[in-house]
Amino acid sequence: MSTGSKRPSRAARTSIAIVAAGLVVLAVAVAGCGGGSTYGEGSSSAPTPSSGARGSVKLASTKLGKVLVDAQGRALYLFEADKGTTSACGGACATIWPPLTTAGEPTAGPGLAASKLGTTKRSDGATEVTYNGHPLYTYAGDSAPGRTSGQGLDDFGAEWYTLSARGDKVDRG
Repeated sequence: MSTGSKRPSRAARTSIAIVAAGLVVLAVAVAGCGGGSTYGEGSSSAPTPSSGARGSVKLASTKLGKVLVDAQGRALYLFEADKGTTSACGGACATIWPPLTTAGEPTAGPGLAASKLGTTKRSDGATEVTYNGHPLYTYAGDSAPGRTSGQGLDDFGAEWYTLSARGDKVDRG
């Protein structure tokens, strides 16, 4: 840097950081598109689970109101391309939208109906948690607990929505 040049403004540095983060997400998505998999099929390696041994579903307050979250407080989403409890999100999709998986019986936090919790077998062999018949996913773009930046995105062929305590999509944001 020459002695007469100025340091970029905070807004410029923030913009650069956002663009860089977007490029990383794009690179991950493009890398996941390689190989012979077709849309909706599992990848050769299982996606990183978004929970520990037991899939835990809780209720938390966000800017969208009270929505389902995982044990770490990350928003849970439904994918409108799913058919019943069958996930349509595999491969690159499951990298950006990791499924909430479990090795045991899922648990429901206060304010949620345990009777609405269930599981479904994914094409990669993992057991995914469902709520009110919807397979559940987190979003890699949610940078912290309570964030809902995946709300309403049209990604991988359909839209993504957070869920209410009743298990219905939250259609605002």
